[in-house]
Amino acid sequence: MRTLVGAHPMADAEGLLVFADESPPTGPGTDDAPLPWRVLIVDDDADVHEATRFALKGIPILGRPVAFLHAHSGAEALAVLRREQDVAVVLLDVVMETPDAGLRIVSAIREELQLTNLRIVLRTGQPGQAPEMDAISRYDINDYKTKNELTRNKLFTTVTAALRSYDQLQRLDASRRGLQKVIEASNDVMTRPGLRSFAEGIILQMASLIGVAPEGLVCASTIDRSHGDDAPPHFEIIAAAGRFSGLIQKPLEDVADTRIVGALRQSLLERRNLLAAHSVTLFFETPDRHAYAVFVDAPHPIRDLDQNLLHMFCTNMSLCAQNIQLMSALREQAYFDRLAELPNRAAMLRELDRALDDGSSKAQALALIDIDQFSAINDLLGHPYGDELLRAIALRLNADFPGCFVARVAGDVFGLLGQREVLTPAAIDRLFAKPFNIDQVDHPVTVSTGIVHLRDVAGSGSDCIQNAYIALKRAKAGGIGHHAYYSESIANETRDRNRMRIALHRALVQGGQLYPVFQPQLDLRTGCVVGFEALTRWRADDGGHVSPEQFIPVAEQTALIVPIGEWILRHALGVLEKLHQRGHTSLRMSVNVSAVQLRQPDFLALLDRSLDATTVAPGHLELEITESVAALGIDQVRTLLEAIRARGIAIAIDDFGTGYSSLSYLHRLPADRLKIDRSFIHTLDSGQGGRIAEMVIPLGHHLGMKVLAEGVETESQQHRLRALGCDEMQGYVLARPMLADDLPAWLDAFRPAPD
Repeated sequence: MRTLVGAHPMADAEGLLVFADESPPTGPGTDDAPLPWRVLIVDDDADVHEATRFALKGIPILGRPVAFLHAHSGAEALAVLRREQDVAVVLLDVVMETPDAGLRIVSAIREELQLTNLRIVLRTGQPGQAPEMDAISRYDINDYKTKNELTRNKLFTTVTAALRSYDQLQRLDASRRGLQKVIEASNDVMTRPGLRSFAEGIILQMASLIGVAPEGLVCASTIDRSHGDDAPPHFEIIAAAGRFSGLIQKPLEDVADTRIVGALRQSLLERRNLLAAHSVTLFFETPDRHAYAVFVDAPHPIRDLDQNLLHMFCTNMSLCAQNIQLMSALREQAYFDRLAELPNRAAMLRELDRALDDGSSKAQALALIDIDQFSAINDLLGHPYGDELLRAIALRLNADFPGCFVARVAGDVFGLLGQREVLTPAAIDRLFAKPFNIDQVDHPVTVSTGIVHLRDVAGSGSDCIQNAYIALKRAKAGGIGHHAYYSESIANETRDRNRMRIALHRALVQGGQLYPVFQPQLDLRTGCVVGFEALTRWRADDGGHVSPEQFIPVAEQTALIVPIGEWILRHALGVLEKLHQRGHTSLRMSVNVSAVQLRQPDFLALLDRSLDATTVAPGHLELEITESVAALGIDQVRTLLEAIRARGIAIAIDDFGTGYSSLSYLHRLPADRLKIDRSFIHTLDSGQGGRIAEMVIPLGHHLGMKVLAEGVETESQQHRLRALGCDEMQGYVLARPMLADDLPAWLDAFRPAPD
C-alpha cells in the first residue's frame, strides 16, 4: 500500500510529494452513480501526473468522483480540450517546453477555445516563474501554487474550490439557457411547437435550479364543466423531457411510476410545492385558476434550495402560462369560426399556402360553395334560423367530405380543400339533394359553386381563393344551383372587367369623359314630343366610345353606378329646367335607376335634394327601373316605389320581357309606364314580333300603364305600333340621342308628322 504525504519527515529534501502503497479503489458499480468531475493534468513530468492521480484517487469531491485526463505538453493539452468538452479543471504546469508555455496554453483556452467556465490552477516547481498579477486577472486563473506546497490536503482543497466555482458557472449557464428557451418559446406560442418548446424550457430551467439533468413532466389540471362544478379534475401531461417525452398529451394515470403520479396529483390538489429527497414538484396557476405542476426527477439527493428563488420561478411560470392561454385564445379567434364551429378564411389561407408550398397541391382542388338566396332566408325567417342552417350545412360538409379541409370563408360561403376527384359538382349536388331539418321543418337548399384546381394557381393561397371566387361569380351569373370551374378565359374576362372598372373610376373622378345625351320620346297619337330619356356615354382616352352595354354592367357590379347615377340625375334635371325656361314646360325627363341605387339607404333623400336644387316639379321626372329590381324583395321594392310615386315622380318599367318576366311581379310593382324592349321591336315586322307586341300593349293598358316602345327605327314599325294602340315611342326614326346644347334647336325645328 502507498500513501500520499506532504512536507513532513517522510518528504524528500525539496518538499516534493512522495508515494506509499495503498489498495486500489473500487469504482461505482451502478448505472445511477453520479458523473465524475473531469480534471486535466498538464505537466511534462510524469511523476507529477502519477502523484496527483494517486493523491485524489477514490476521493469524492462535492458528491462526485474525479476522473483524470493527461497531457504532457501544450499541444497535447489543447488537443484534449478540443476533443473533450466537459473538462472542469486544468492543473497546468507554468514551465514546460518553454518558460511561457503554460501562459500560452491559458491564452489559447480563453481566447481560441472560448472555454470560459473551465477552471485553471497553475503549478510550478520554480517559484521565480510565477505569472504576473495582470495575467492572472486577464485570463481568469483560478489559483496559483508551487508544487512543493501542494500537500494532499491542500491539493484536495484547491481542486474542490475550483470544481465548486466551475459547478456554479455551469449552473448559471444552464439557468441562462433555460430562461432563454422560455423567452424564445413565449415569442412563439402561436404554434404548437412553440407551446411544447415553452414547456420543455420550464423543465430545463427548473432542472438547472436543482443541478440535475432535465428529466421531468409538466402536468395540467382541468375540470369538465359539462358534468357540473363538482366534477373531479382531469390530469393531463402537456409537456415532458428526457425519458418521459413519450407521455405528452397522455393522462397522468399512464405514468408507470406511482411516486411521480402521487407527487403531481398531491401538488395539484393541495396547490403547493413539494420538495423530496430525489425530486422537486412545483405548483403554479394562472389568474383564471388553471393549475399546473412541474415534476423534475433527480438521481441523487437534492441540495438545499432557495425558497425565494423557487417562489420567483413559480410566479414567472404563472405569468408565462397566462400568456400561453391568451395566445391560444387569440389563435383560436384568428383561425376559427365559432358560429359554424369550423376553421375560418384565415385558416383556409394558411392551409392553401401549405399545400402550395409542399407540392401536394397538384392533385387538389378548392371549391367555394355559396348558399343561394341566403340573405332572403335571413330576412324572411330570421337570423337565428339562418345561423342554425349554417351549422347544419357545416356538419354535413364535414361528414360527407371527411378527407377535406372544410372552412367558412365568408358569411354564406364555405370552402372545401381536397382531392380533385372528390370535389366534383356531382358530389356537391348529392350533398345538398337532401333538405336540412331546421326546427322540425325540412328546408331545401341550393348552392352555387366555384372550383379551381390548385395546379392552375401560380401564386399564393390568396390567389387561389381569388380564382375560386372568379369561378363562383361566373356560376352565380348563370342562376341558382350552377357550378363553374376556373379557367384562363374566365380570368381574362375578369381582368378586362377590372381594367374597365379602373378606367371608369378614373373617368368619373377626372371628368370630361362621361357625358349625357338625350333621346326624345314621342306621343304616337298626337305626334308631339313628350319628353327625353337621359343616357350616359363614355368617350375613352383614345377618342373612341365604350358601349353602354359594356360599362353599365361593370358600373353596377362595382357600385360605381351610384355616383354615376347621382351625376346623371342632377345633370338631367338641370337640362330639363333650361328647356322649361325656354317654354317647353310640358316635357318630362326619364332617368334610369339600377337596383344598386335603389338599395342605397339615402336614395329618397337624394331625389329630394336633386329636385330641390332646381325648379322642376316632381311630376316632370320619371325613373326607369327594370324587372330585375324584384330580386331585392318584392315587398321592399313596392314600399320604395310607392314612396317615390307619393312625391309625384313617375315610374317606368324598362326592358320589359328581358328580366324576371313574372306577371305576379309586374302586377305588384306600382308603375306608370311599361317600355317594350327594342329586341321585340326589331322583329315587329315578322309574325313573332307582332304577336308579342299585340300581347304586351293591351297587358300594359289592363294594368293601368301607358306603353312606350323603344328602338323604333323605321316608319313601318312606327305605323304598326300606332295601329296596335301603343301610346309612345322613341328611336332612331325620330332622332338619335343628342347633346344638351343641341336640344333647343332640335325642338324648335321639330314639327309633328301628319297622321
